[in-house]
Amino acid sequence: YIHPDREVLMELIWFVLAAYGLTQILVYGDIFDKIRPPKDWLNNFGILFHCPMCMGFWVGVFLWGINGFTELFTFEYNLANALIMGCLSSGTCYLMSVLINDFG
Repeated sequence: YIHPDREVLMELIWFVLAAYGLTQILVYGDIFDKIRPPKDWLNNFGILFHCPMCMGFWVGVFLWGINGFTELFTFEYNLANALIMGCLSSGTCYLMSVLINDFG
């Protein structure tokens, strides 16, 4: 039996780790080099695909959207949670990226 507070904390940890991993793959993964658009693509919209903070937001929204298909984390489907999970993902992906990529 896991205490409810610990369960919520574990769900957030799994969410953050999944968001960070997916963001790293999409932004820096060699497998996407051929299809990742350049930064100046579509009036600089391509920056989204080179920025862990920007991509992290959309990864968080994506993971929130598919959370019903996993038992790792479960969040209610509402607009507020979509925004919150996107922001949480964006911030943590950026922070982890700075710590690991710039200082590691």
